[in-house]
Amino acid sequence: MDSGILSQDEINALLSGMDISGNDTPDTDVDSLTDIEIDAIGEVANISMGTSATTLYSLVNRRVDITTPSVSIVRWDELVGIYENPCVFVQIKYTKGLDGSNILILKEEDVKIITDLMMGGDGSNTSGEVGELHLSAISEAMNQMMGSSATSLSSMLNKTIDISPPSASLIDINDLNKMEDIPSFLKDRFVKISFRIQIGDLIDSTILQLYPLDLARDLYHVFMDTQQASTSAMGEVVKEEPVAPAPQIPMPNVEPTPFTPPQMDMSQNMNMNYQMPPTGYGMPNMGYGMPPAGYGMPTQGFGGNVNVSPAQFQTFNQPTISANSPENINLIMDVPLEVTVELGRTKKSIADILDFAPGTIIELDKVAGEPIDVLVNGKFVARGEVVVIEESFGIRVTEIIN
Repeated sequence: MDSGILSQDEINALLSGMDISGNDTPDTDVDSLTDIEIDAIGEVANISMGTSATTLYSLVNRRVDITTPSVSIVRWDELVGIYENPCVFVQIKYTKGLDGSNILILKEEDVKIITDLMMGGDGSNTSGEVGELHLSAISEAMNQMMGSSATSLSSMLNKTIDISPPSASLIDINDLNKMEDIPSFLKDRFVKISFRIQIGDLIDSTILQLYPLDLARDLYHVFMDTQQASTSAMGEVVKEEPVAPAPQIPMPNVEPTPFTPPQMDMSQNMNMNYQMPPTGYGMPNMGYGMPPAGYGMPTQGFGGNVNVSPAQFQTFNQPTISANSPENINLIMDVPLEVTVELGRTKKSIADILDFAPGTIIELDKVAGEPIDVLVNGKFVARGEVVVIEESFGIRVTEIIN
């Protein structure tokens, strides 16, 4: 007879999204994510990419801003027409902590600017096509950015996460089949996370990060498990049984009377048979009450005069150093110093400097044939004359400056 109570197998079947008969009837689409999962993935991406922005700033020496990401489920053909072509395709594989890979897609022009900044330029050298230098530079940038992102994820998810070195290539976004080593998840629906990135006034663009749905769900479950564990730990602390307060002993309603120390014969054994004062009055101090708070401990004689005198220190004699004593200069003989030979100097206005061009002659403050200055670590130490040693310039020291 049916008692109306579900068996354990029936309960397990319901929790796993199956009906009692055993047929698979998942309550969610396997090619999609719930709103809660999308929000969680966006939060994870926001935290990890925020750390990456700090890393990119150290590489390009420019302010980097990455906005809150936008998460959606798309197919590859939906990217065609909404993203510039060609673009740079950077693949990062997880080697520890997570199973799968993710892909970063950057615009060709953005890669050129980032590469120029990493090489010490001002971001204006963007002519030509993307070559091996650009791909190598952006791979290194993404390696450091995603490495810091993995570190941030490790801290957030409370597990070690590591990545392999990224690989970068220039792709035609219109033709997926021409790509080498195509990740299989790109042939189905996948997670697209788009970030708006701003680097100074040079770049105001969009970076795409692509995740397979399985990896996105794994991230969601690990993230939620970590949050629940943290919440449970906080709940246990809150629900901890409070310590019962110590019982309050009522104070006796007794008028305090001045205490007079008994007269004792110090030559005989003292019999300190005093009655303990009521609880709450403090322990007696050898028959004398403790001094009030704020007053120093009694000195010898309990209030007698105290002798105060300045501290006496032994005179320090400076050790005599003989003029002939050897100095251990060998300790610093290998320290490198920068030697600069200064031909001359001059001052120009900003207008004159802006007029500089190949062939411009700049007159210096030195007269032809006048000795030139030799500086060591910026300090003027000698003068000399220019000589030619084979195919290199040199200087013959003619005067040492004291």
